[in-house]
Amino acid sequence: MTERKPPGMPFESWVDRQIREAMERGEFDDLPGTGKPLPGLDRPHDDMWWIKQKVESEGLTMPLPPTLALRKEAEEALAQARGARSETEARQIVEDINRKIREAIRTGVSGPPLNLMPFDVEQIVSEWRRARP
Repeated sequence: MTERKPPGMPFESWVDRQIREAMERGEFDDLPGTGKPLPGLDRPHDDMWWIKQKVESEGLTMPLPPTLALRKEAEEALAQARGARSETEARQIVEDINRKIREAIRTGVSGPPLNLMPFDVEQIVSEWRRARP
C-alpha cells in the first residue's frame, strides 16, 4: 500500500523520501537494465520509435499498401520466371503478373504511385533461354 503525503510537506521532498526509503530497502536492486545505457540512444531521432519497437517486440507484421504489395509481387514473379523449369512456365508467370499490373493501372489501386509497367514477355523468355545451357 502506498503511503499518503502528509499535509504541509512539500511534494518534491515527500517523493524524494519515498525514493530514498525504497532504495534503502533494496527495492531497486536487480532491476533489468540497471546500469546499462538506454537502447537506441545512438540512433537518429524517430517519432515513430515506440510503434516500431512494439511491432518488433510483438512479432507483428503490417500489410503493405496495394501498390507496394504489387511491386513486391512483381519482383518475386520475375525471380520465379528466371528460375522456371520450362519456357512455358516462365511465360505463364510473366503473363500472370502482367495481368495484375494492367488491372492495377486500369483501376488505379490505392497507395504510393505504382511506377510499374507490364513486362516484355518475349524479352523475359529470351533471357530465360540464354540462361540455360
